[in-house]
Amino acid sequence: MSENIVKPKREMLNYINVFRGLAILLILAGHTMQIGEKGSWINNISFEVFAGGTALFIFISGFLFQHLSAKFEYKNYLSKKWTNVILPYIFTAIPGIILCFTLPSIYGNPFEGLNPLAQIGVFLTTGRVHNVPAWFIPMIVIFFFLSHFLLKLEKSGRLYKLLPILFLITIYCPRLDIEPEWVANLDYLHKYLEYLKFIGVSFVHFASMYVFGMYLSANKDKIDTFWQKRGQIWFFMIATTIADIYFMHNGMFHNSTLSKIFLTILVLGYLKHYDEKIKAHEKLNHILDVTAKYSFGLFFVHWYFVFAFNQWFDVPKVVPVTDLNSLLLAMGIAITRYIFVLSMSFLSLYLIKIIIKKLKIDNTRQFIGV
Repeated sequence: MSENIVKPKREMLNYINVFRGLAILLILAGHTMQIGEKGSWINNISFEVFAGGTALFIFISGFLFQHLSAKFEYKNYLSKKWTNVILPYIFTAIPGIILCFTLPSIYGNPFEGLNPLAQIGVFLTTGRVHNVPAWFIPMIVIFFFLSHFLLKLEKSGRLYKLLPILFLITIYCPRLDIEPEWVANLDYLHKYLEYLKFIGVSFVHFASMYVFGMYLSANKDKIDTFWQKRGQIWFFMIATTIADIYFMHNGMFHNSTLSKIFLTILVLGYLKHYDEKIKAHEKLNHILDVTAKYSFGLFFVHWYFVFAFNQWFDVPKVVPVTDLNSLLLAMGIAITRYIFVLSMSFLSLYLIKIIIKKLKIDNTRQFIGV
């Protein structure tokens, strides 16, 4: 008997597909729905509630990696990631690179004056400058390169034993932040190193979420266990949310990923438990499925429309709040910005997809992630 057993292809789980669509909607909210002066209660609350959606995206990446790892082959895996992740990342970087060169002070380019080719290299290897949310790509590439090692650890039974340590690292090694003005007085090399540090610390911080995604993919029955304990999980999510808002307001500590860990477990539990009912609502499931399919493309392009909205309507990134009237105005602007960014991102991707197909290119995903 031949030992070359063909392993069956694993299909996408509907509840994870829906989760992917919801995750990108939260990420867009995090970049459009923050209001209030920095340090104010309203700003801390809006930041805690809407920011940190990247944690869900990373969890889903780990979940899908493990779920689809039955036919894993390292070179083929990296080849697919080059086609489906890196190439669209490069293609969708073009508008941001142009903005960095043409509007360096307005768009925020701390590497203005550096050799243009060197600038492009900096932009693509850090992500954060030309397309603020795109730092995710250099970071996730680290997981791509470690994929074979992670699966070896999983097969040896050691990977998931590391989860308690990884979660402690997530707690005690919070994400950094970085803005162009913070590195303005550094030379080009040290600016670049600061941005690389931002990527490295993000990888260390989010490693727990990626491995946790792998764990729940390998042990899907645990999702049902979490569902049965959803009352306690709700308590911990609310408690960590309130605690982080309080600590952030008092300048003591800030780590929005903690509440997002419990949010991830809750959303996953609800989606899996009600999966059949969601599938029975064909229109709702179709909308969520389309959102999921466009999720990577939405991630790549939405920041350009955030920038465009703020410039066209002369709106600050975080709308200030001083009283009830300004609060209502800020909320109206934030909601309008969210709808604008979401709809324009969808529309642009749809139109670009049509144009690419008219050029007789079937694989539009390698250009725009869709």
